[in-house]
Amino acid sequence: MKTKLIIFAVLCVSVTTFSQKKWTIKEAVDQALAKNISIQQNKLGVALAKRDVAIAKGNFLPNLNGNTGGNLNFGSGFDPVSNNRISTSIFGGSVGVSSGYTVFNGFRNTNTYKQAQLGVKVSLLDLKKIENDISLRVLNTYLNVLFAKENLEVAKVQAAISEKQIEAARARFQAGSVAKGELLNFKSTAANDLQNVILQENALDLALLTIAQLLQEPVDGFDIAPIKVVSPSAELFFQNSETVFQQSLDYMPEIARAKLAIDNATFNILLAKSSFLPTVTASLGLSTNYGFNLNLPEGVSNTALFSQLDNNLGYGGGFNISIPIFNRFQTKNRVAQSIINKEISETRLESEKLQLKQTIEQAFLDAKSGLKAYEAAKISLAAQKEAFKNAEESYTYGSTTLFDFDLVRTRLVNAEGAMIRAKYDYVFKTKVLQFYSGELVF
Repeated sequence: MKTKLIIFAVLCVSVTTFSQKKWTIKEAVDQALAKNISIQQNKLGVALAKRDVAIAKGNFLPNLNGNTGGNLNFGSGFDPVSNNRISTSIFGGSVGVSSGYTVFNGFRNTNTYKQAQLGVKVSLLDLKKIENDISLRVLNTYLNVLFAKENLEVAKVQAAISEKQIEAARARFQAGSVAKGELLNFKSTAANDLQNVILQENALDLALLTIAQLLQEPVDGFDIAPIKVVSPSAELFFQNSETVFQQSLDYMPEIARAKLAIDNATFNILLAKSSFLPTVTASLGLSTNYGFNLNLPEGVSNTALFSQLDNNLGYGGGFNISIPIFNRFQTKNRVAQSIINKEISETRLESEKLQLKQTIEQAFLDAKSGLKAYEAAKISLAAQKEAFKNAEESYTYGSTTLFDFDLVRTRLVNAEGAMIRAKYDYVFKTKVLQFYSGELVF
């Protein structure tokens, strides 16, 4: 029975291990976008902007209000029964319904509604900007994990090589062909390689922690799906930065938002100018009243409530025209302010374009530098591999000292690390260019 329990426990652990989720890049991006607090706040901003549209749309509708009131008079008052003034106590009241409608107000309602619709577009662009930033950050952290994993694999291979060299050195030492110090040197190198494995494991743990926190997921057991990052092409995706810049003008939300800011400023000018125009409103009303004498002589009664309401019913309608004549130049100055604000929005658009262009130029230069570094690292690694092969053979035949052999081996390890760094650095920088051009799809 005890054996069965142990086997069952092992199977459970195995199932848990094999069923551990490995996040793909798309899943990671989707999760980050769903959990990010700033994105959630901006989605609420979009919802508020949509409420503004509903409020502005309601301005086209008439209003409707009901009203009622009552009063109690003592002493001299009007008797609704005898239609005479008498000294008594009277309770009376009124009921009414009224409605008003804005016929014309200088197209203020129309422009306010259009401006509110523009606000929704602006909020969506703000949301898109944050989503782009988060997506690019997830991509970077994802590549960092892959980079750390590849570094760890290289470190493990080097540690395995060191172990084999210890065995070979031990055999030569036992055969009397090398001194004990040479064996100890190999053991020291193996210890350093093992320490490097631990350092790379820590770097991988840190990279996994970073992306797990970005996704707001528990770091225990967190891992990403392996994807093959092929050796980058020796050619850039784009011939020059201007090509990327022209494509980005139709894609980057910062530019679209700056353009909408100009449209918004135009609506502000129209709204300010509407104060020069007259306002026409119409109204309808319906009302009635009732009253009860509280001190009627014996045998006399008040008219029934519904009869009074029917007899006193009245209704009517009207319109009002308000024509602005002079308001201390307030409207004129507000129009002038709105025009200046539009000019400011136009300069901001140019500033956004300039900043975007400079950013893309820097990104393009970084990609070119990354390509050169990658090509140099590739050549260096090939040379160091060949040098290590020759040094290994020379050391085996005794024509190279251990010190010289260690130097060649160290250069090979450094070249492998530089190659991995250059590869991932160049891959990310090309992805940045694709991001700005709108071609990056997760």
